[in-house]
Amino acid sequence: MIIARILGTVVSTQKDERLLGKKLLIVRPINVDGTDTTGYVVAVDTVGAGFHERVLVVAGSSARLAQGMKDTPVDAAIVGIIDTVDITAPGIVNRQS
Repeated sequence: MIIARILGTVVSTQKDERLLGKKLLIVRPINVDGTDTTGYVVAVDTVGAGFHERVLVVAGSSARLAQGMKDTPVDAAIVGIIDTVDITAPGIVNRQS
């Protein structure tokens, strides 16, 4: 799974019929501390996520296992909205809300 932030939407009037009715969002992978990484991914939203929310994204064959994605040509799907991230390691305690 990938932690990412939603940056925008993609509108496509001509697309595979199996994508009809699916919301396409642009997400940017982020580090666990909330800082941006490089690159962007277009992911199908399966959970009703909104702009700038932190989300969990699955990619590859796992994306087609998300709710409502069976036999759909997707490579990335948003499968969760993140409430908090807690990181505890020796000498490091970090909580991102």
